[in-house]
Amino acid sequence: MSGNIELLSQVLAAAKTEGRAALVGYLPAGFPTVDGGVRAIRAMVEGGCDIIEVGLPHSDPVLDGPVIQTADDIALRGGVKISDVMDTIREVHTATGAPVLCMTYWNPVDQYGVERFAADLAAAGGAGCILPDLPVEESETWRKAAQLHGLATVFVVAPSSRDERLARITAAGSGFVYAASLMGVTGTRESVGRQAQDLVERTRATTELPVCVGLGVSNPEQAAEVAGFADGVIVGSAFVKRLLDAPDLDTGLAAVSALAGDLAKGVRRRA
Repeated sequence: MSGNIELLSQVLAAAKTEGRAALVGYLPAGFPTVDGGVRAIRAMVEGGCDIIEVGLPHSDPVLDGPVIQTADDIALRGGVKISDVMDTIREVHTATGAPVLCMTYWNPVDQYGVERFAADLAAAGGAGCILPDLPVEESETWRKAAQLHGLATVFVVAPSSRDERLARITAAGSGFVYAASLMGVTGTRESVGRQAQDLVERTRATTELPVCVGLGVSNPEQAAEVAGFADGVIVGSAFVKRLLDAPDLDTGLAAVSALAGDLAKGVRRRA
């Protein structure tokens, strides 16, 4: 079965045709529970997210800040497995029709088996994988498996990336490029800043792929700011925090849906 890289490209292209950035929402699988996570992600799409990233909870993350680390810990203590991640992706895509990517560190993929992971992700209806800690020089095995199964390989670029390095990364990637807006870990910030716009401009000089910005966006004003120069706005910690702060799941579902709606208005408004 082939994955949904083409659907991902179509959704990004459709947003561009509408003169706006796509809204990309992130939530780790198994948080607050496997079923609760599926319901929360569905609420995010119903609220206005165009694309979804499902995180594979990891005990030793390098990119995730304290909010997502807390959610990952809850999911891991709840016994979440890779099969639950695949089930989450399948259920969300089947219910919403949205492109769904898996965001994961490399070790779980390597342990699971590269070919098996790609095949199972495609069979679940996945659109691709975001691999923040996989060096492009060591990615050929994964990229071949991903291409075979119709999956995007999304690499992360950072403000510290030199132009030559950016070109090497973007030449190997597919689907879109994930531009980290600042040096550091995920989490909400008061300002996204000029650094992100400069990175997007430098990245676009090396590729025709859409460039989506993550790390720090948490409100409609920031979403509008980033939408003014990026092809997609990625929001994760703000959604996770709504669920963490909610006294019960139903309240949390309403909160993430409302946030998605506000952010969707933001990417259409622009700063």
